[in-house]
Amino acid sequence: MTITTAPAGVSLRGVGRAFGDHVVLRDIDLDIAPGEVVALLGASGCGKSTLLRMVGGLDLATSGTVRVDGHDVTGIDPRCAVVFQEPRLLPWRTLAGNVALGLPRDLPRNRRDAESRQWLAEVELRGFADHRPRQVSGGMAQRTALARALARRPGVLLLDEPFAALDALTRLRMQDLVEDVQRRSGTTVILVTHDVDEALKLADRVVLLGGAPTGVSVVLDVPGDRPRDHHQPELAELRSELLAGLGVPRRTPLERETHAR
Repeated sequence: MTITTAPAGVSLRGVGRAFGDHVVLRDIDLDIAPGEVVALLGASGCGKSTLLRMVGGLDLATSGTVRVDGHDVTGIDPRCAVVFQEPRLLPWRTLAGNVALGLPRDLPRNRRDAESRQWLAEVELRGFADHRPRQVSGGMAQRTALARALARRPGVLLLDEPFAALDALTRLRMQDLVEDVQRRSGTTVILVTHDVDEALKLADRVVLLGGAPTGVSVVLDVPGDRPRDHHQPELAELRSELLAGLGVPRRTPLERETHAR
């Protein structure tokens, strides 16, 4: 099954979001090229998920403009698909039935079932199509949520900390799966994460959010081709810079060696 999509670019200009008198985001300017993977990194509560929701039309900016593929986002956008921290599967549906929710409603039933099973196979769940969510692990449920999002063939895939609740081993497997799916599909990906190493492994660029109200502190290019190993020497300095920006300063290996002398 081919999973090639038409990736869409994302543009934010002067974007802000306030809840009453509380301003969360202010003057966000950011351009994301079609097919690019961008990680949003920042402290808890800084507005990362709010920004992601505005790209998908699940929330609306109180100032500025959000555009996907050159068109203003004014509501839930069919060009985007979201994977949340929790799988959010319907417990009374099978895994295939949950994936089918991402498919066009006018698709004939036999095609809906066939495509749902194909998308489950893409996320390594062949043979589990008829299982209920309660019968599978958390990682398998999250892979089902990813399949449901991919079934929409989105121009932009929005990932809102989708691995945060998973154990370490499952988390690594999911990261590899997302990297593989993105490489084969070509879709644009925006990833919200607290994990610096995850951002360095998966993203082409990392956007560090900070300040009060939150703005873009710095945008950093990640060197090297994906997939990456965050232990690569050329990423050590970038990792230290990002951790320092998050208020967790770390010495690079060279700095530690110099300090020891």
